[in-house]
Amino acid sequence: MRADTLFTGGPIHTGDPGNPLTDALAVAAGRITALGADALAQRDTGTEVVDLAGGALLPSWGDGHIHPLMGGLGLSGVPVRDCTTLDQVVEAVRRWAAEHPEAEWIRGDAFDPWLAEGGLFDARLLDAVVPDRPVLLRTMDHHTGWANSEALRRAGYTADTPDPAHGEIVRRADGTPLGTLREFGALDPLLALVPAPDLDRQLAALAEVTGLLAAAGLTWVQDAWVESGQVAAWTTAARQGLLRVRADLALLLGPDGWRDRLPALAEDRDRIEADGAGRLTARSVKFFADGVIESGTAALLEPYTDCPHSHGAANWTGADLADAVTAVDALGFRPHIHAIGDRGVRLALDALEAAARRNGPRDRRPVIAHVQLVDPADLPRFAELGVIANFEPLWAQTDPLMTELTLPRIGDLRGSRQYQIAALLRSGARVSFGSDWPVTPYPPLAGLATAVTRQTPDGLPADGWVPEERIGLADALAAYSAGVAHQAFEDDQWGVLRPGMRADLVHLAADPYRVPPLELPGTPVLGTWLGGVRTHGPAAAAPGC
Repeated sequence: MRADTLFTGGPIHTGDPGNPLTDALAVAAGRITALGADALAQRDTGTEVVDLAGGALLPSWGDGHIHPLMGGLGLSGVPVRDCTTLDQVVEAVRRWAAEHPEAEWIRGDAFDPWLAEGGLFDARLLDAVVPDRPVLLRTMDHHTGWANSEALRRAGYTADTPDPAHGEIVRRADGTPLGTLREFGALDPLLALVPAPDLDRQLAALAEVTGLLAAAGLTWVQDAWVESGQVAAWTTAARQGLLRVRADLALLLGPDGWRDRLPALAEDRDRIEADGAGRLTARSVKFFADGVIESGTAALLEPYTDCPHSHGAANWTGADLADAVTAVDALGFRPHIHAIGDRGVRLALDALEAAARRNGPRDRRPVIAHVQLVDPADLPRFAELGVIANFEPLWAQTDPLMTELTLPRIGDLRGSRQYQIAALLRSGARVSFGSDWPVTPYPPLAGLATAVTRQTPDGLPADGWVPEERIGLADALAAYSAGVAHQAFEDDQWGVLRPGMRADLVHLAADPYRVPPLELPGTPVLGTWLGGVRTHGPAAAAPGC
């Protein structure tokens, strides 16, 4: 056999425990055909030789929980993601509004929720720069919004407006809305008023973002929140060859009227898989079991330390979540459940256990995403139930979100039980990694550094935060490759490098095993290949080729 492409000139880390390291890899017709000396023997006059130049070749990475379309659309709004003070956010809003007098709404995405004390944002700060048009900004976790008075007025929010189900309108002492809106019940009425982006804008966002993801070494992603109105953008982008990654789309199912939504979920799945040009699947359904700790909306078994009358908020009753998960499981979908608090995680595990009991045994691979706080009694249930724990490893550090909002709300004891990646691996549970971008950055190299060290980028604390939950580099790499491939039901296709597997590859400028962990984020990604076709690097193929 003649190789189309031969990779040599540096270490090749296969991710295969039986043959972890080799020095050559051959590809033909998009598949790995040989390793080592057998690969070198397949070189012919027409073979393209990729010289790794001392860098390393590895299995490409996946992102098990990300929001490409949502995040991509946010890139075109007010640039607040890198602001480090409230004044910078307000100035960015003022400047963007002045530069876009035609915009009916002023939108910004993914600013840091710790910029205001207690995560409380005042409409009057935005009113001072944009008094006559509605402004709606969302924090990086998307569970909190900051609105000006005009946006609140358009939504009909006054001192007499009761808090909606599954949401909170934060108020001043006199009962008037402050400008901070927590959770989707409070945010959705405003979001419904915002003009939807047209198809061209959505396509441009997907093209831009999937190019960025490919440049970070990613070849597969789980879009973890897709609504029916977004399906056309994904399928059109796939047909037009705009996608540089493959994706599974998790279709959103909320607690209100969920039974009536079931036929539409199945119809959307059929549409996506028929029109996805081999780049898309729709095997997942997204549930939100609860909110987030920093806004006090994650569901906890014990009260919040700083708010002893509150256990947070579950978005579903246990019985309804079990019924809904059982229903989508019966339709052949994989449940993908956001669960942050220990009560939220327990509700998710209980629902998944109920679905397996009612529908009978099969290979399900359900996902609980984020898994921030798990009660010790629930740790072994992940392995027992075959539940994949999807972590966002960048969250496992003492950044300002953790020190200024999260730890004060749950205290030291529960704080030390967050993101138990190592404990779940030891229990035999399957683990995958993701970013939840635009919540946190998508490059896997950044997540690898945090998973291995549990340190901030400047190396704090010296021994890592909750150091017993640090994991080795091999396990961290596997969570981004084989772990995500398992989540995708594609572990027979990619995630390790062995003959017969799809040639989904990433070329790094240096061997990650020889780079100090905190320096991993600065390692250049020199090339990415999807099915043997270069999607990033010199002479990368056009999207879709």
